[in-house]
Amino acid sequence: MKEKVHELTDADLTEKLASLKAELFNLRFSHATGQLSNPMQIQNVRRDIARVKTVIRERELRANKEVK
Repeated sequence: MKEKVHELTDADLTEKLASLKAELFNLRFSHATGQLSNPMQIQNVRRDIARVKTVIRERELRANKEVK
């Protein structure tokens, strides 16, 4: 996952972030109803969200640095 995130375009990153947030919502819902078999999935999705957000922020900072 780590290497693949850096290869995605900005639009793909935004789309990936939205899908990960939806997945996290569904996992939390399943966990609350007692249907989640592996609670570590929540932690893994949260880490993936953090990776995507980090790459988005790095690109924003790099773009701002190039403008100046």
